[in-house]
Amino acid sequence: MADQRIRIRLDGTEDARDVGALMAWLEREGPLEERLRAGELQVREARPSGAEPGAPMGVGSEIVVALVSSAAAPVFNQLVQDISRAVAAWRNNRREVEHGEPPQVDVDVVSSDGNG
Repeated sequence: MADQRIRIRLDGTEDARDVGALMAWLEREGPLEERLRAGELQVREARPSGAEPGAPMGVGSEIVVALVSSAAAPVFNQLVQDISRAVAAWRNNRREVEHGEPPQVDVDVVSSDGNG
């Protein structure tokens, strides 16, 4: 499988700190942290498709997790599950330590042509 990416979309209600906090949370999650340290993963913030500089608030943010090494489908599927669990844990933690409801977050696989 080439160009294996997972897109994590926040719904546009996020606080300015939420994207950074979620990225840091993902980078500290056990299985993800190990793959990051081994150079198998990259986690980065990405501008959502269609978002232009100066676009109005509420567009939402994206984090992309790219699997650098080629891996079999079961490994990639496990990674998607690990990320989904990590996002759910982050939302629960965010709910406990911050005021207000955390943003909705969608996790999906991005095909090699860039479409989900």
